[in-house]
Amino acid sequence: MADGSTGQVVAHVRGLIDRRALRPGDRLPAERDLALQIGVSRPTVRAGLRALAAMGVVRSRHGSGTYIPDGPPTLGSEPLSFLAALHGFTRDEMYEARRIMEVGAAGLAAERATPEQLASLAEEVASLFASMQDPQRFLVHDINFHRTLASASGNQIVASIVEMISALYYERRRQTAARASDRDLRDAAEMHRRIYQAVRSKDAEAARLAMHEHLEQASRHQAKEGAVDEPNGRRGAEKTAAAPVARRGNGRPKRGKPSH
Repeated sequence: MADGSTGQVVAHVRGLIDRRALRPGDRLPAERDLALQIGVSRPTVRAGLRALAAMGVVRSRHGSGTYIPDGPPTLGSEPLSFLAALHGFTRDEMYEARRIMEVGAAGLAAERATPEQLASLAEEVASLFASMQDPQRFLVHDINFHRTLASASGNQIVASIVEMISALYYERRRQTAARASDRDLRDAAEMHRRIYQAVRSKDAEAARLAMHEHLEQASRHQAKEGAVDEPNGRRGAEKTAAAPVARRGNGRPKRGKPSH
């Protein structure tokens, strides 16, 4: 958190947002105007804006100025990354956190996804199947699918937290993505297609179940390939905690129509 004179800049911008004088998409006053309004130097204003940018509150556009980002809010993953390094987050903890957030997000997306979001999900699924010979590219489309799904939940808090966790997950996975087998990548692509089909069919129960099964499958695959080593050579336990997911009477989700 900023302190001293820099903290005055952060507090001033926070006050403008609280009074709704600044809204998503708005441009902040020029540095010299902010300096006069707050009573600090321009270098202090710049330092305050950098602190706000690190928090995801503002974004600088070269030659245009500083803006409040439009669209879903983002939370920087750096604090979480530091905590992960400090406390040695395990692979199982990562997947438990993802299940808690993403299983629910999948159900909400089935109820709330817009046609544009469904189109984006379909595009990411197609890209997953098209990039199975390139694990790093596959990983990017995997992450994009989960981000789009979280955004389709219609809950900005959920979308922001999933975005933050996705950034940390990507940093860990990109180091080991090449170890994934062709079978692992095909299984993952098929699970993403199942999730998409359930969301497209507006079947929240099936979407939650498909996401739950996908994350359990992904956890097993990464345990097999040794994706995340714990501090001092320890690995996360193979057993994963199951999130409660409602099932139908026959124990299987209702399937959506095949994707085109």
